[in-house]
Amino acid sequence: MNNPDSFIKQIFWWVILTISHITVLWGQTTAQEIFDNPEKSGGVQYAYPVQHVGPAAPYPDGYKPFYISHFGRHGSRYLVTDNEYKEILDLFNLAYEVKALTMLGKDVFQRLKTIWLEAEGHGGELSPLGIEQQKSISSRLITRYPEVFGKKAKIAAVSTTVPRCIHSMEHFCQRLTEFNPEMIILQDADSAHMEYLNFHTPEAVRFRSDSNTWKQKYNQFEKLHVHPERLMNSLFIHTNFLPLTENANSLMLKLFNIASNLQNMQTEISLYDLFEKQELFNLWQCRNYKLYVQYANAAENGGIMMENAKPLLKNIIETANKYIESNSSGASFRFGHDGNIIPLAMLLHLEDCYNSASDPSDFYKVWSDFKVAPMAGNIQIIFFKKNGSKDILVKFLHNETIVKLPLVSSYSFPYYLWSDVLDYYEGLLR
Repeated sequence: MNNPDSFIKQIFWWVILTISHITVLWGQTTAQEIFDNPEKSGGVQYAYPVQHVGPAAPYPDGYKPFYISHFGRHGSRYLVTDNEYKEILDLFNLAYEVKALTMLGKDVFQRLKTIWLEAEGHGGELSPLGIEQQKSISSRLITRYPEVFGKKAKIAAVSTTVPRCIHSMEHFCQRLTEFNPEMIILQDADSAHMEYLNFHTPEAVRFRSDSNTWKQKYNQFEKLHVHPERLMNSLFIHTNFLPLTENANSLMLKLFNIASNLQNMQTEISLYDLFEKQELFNLWQCRNYKLYVQYANAAENGGIMMENAKPLLKNIIETANKYIESNSSGASFRFGHDGNIIPLAMLLHLEDCYNSASDPSDFYKVWSDFKVAPMAGNIQIIFFKKNGSKDILVKFLHNETIVKLPLVSSYSFPYYLWSDVLDYYEGLLR
């Protein structure tokens, strides 16, 4: 180190990082974790865990940041369609009319009506919380790495064509320009970007949709873990009023879906009190199962989901190399969905994002949807260089927390030589 102050900062940060890493190791997903924080059972509906954002590491000695490569999921949103609220509200309204509701059922009916007052007309849209998440993430980026956003910085942002991703991009970039009104950010949501931001191979699509791939095994798992009888008895005097298209299992899952998403809305209403702790854990396991098998590295899918992220990784590499070769500074911001960040984190081989398991009872032990892709989840690669050296260093952050690349040797953790990272990823792409 060049000076004592720098050395002290480095030691202090290493202590913080070590403590944080130990906490992460001890914090592998357990039933108790869901019991203690039921919001995590929301899975990919888990509101961005800003409370876990890690400390900013000191720059490597003599190095300064010059480029940021960012992929972010859209921020908190309402349920994808209004109908996900309305069909349950209508069902409770029907139960009320035929006097089939218990006292608790009547109370839930009133809660659903209040929830609908906020949700109506907003299906799939960013919520106010989602807007604030994107602004906060961009604020921390420009505050921590001001050198990247200088006068000559080249900054570009792209998004999928889905409105909630476009609006996430817009609010993210707006906050950057509030820090520097002269900053020019090229923003684009052309459908051409879908070819790498939201790519899915025909094999992946077939695997997800075919009835003879994963669904039979999942249905068996759901049958073992979803037991709606207690909940139905607490809400309804009888269930004879239910239409033929509805059953107790699907009704429980739909109520759980609404309960999970309330953390992303402005309302202070909760529905988690309807579920026992073990029920929440079991319902989350079912949700986690679906995401793991359809998008991540479950043994059952044979690793085919990694192919979905290869066009995106190619774009990340090619764009970064252009900045390096042209000696430019700036940032590339990309915005997409949970179905994009999950395979990207897996292909990048970020720690705990690519583990493979074959036994469904072990899925939650090796992979957790709320840790990989919460609302506004993101992956950031920060690039550093110094005068007189050809070496480019990078560090990886997952949800703004330092993350390891276990299969690549670090230069000095959390920093890696870009040349080593590049060799590894180009090998994966081949």
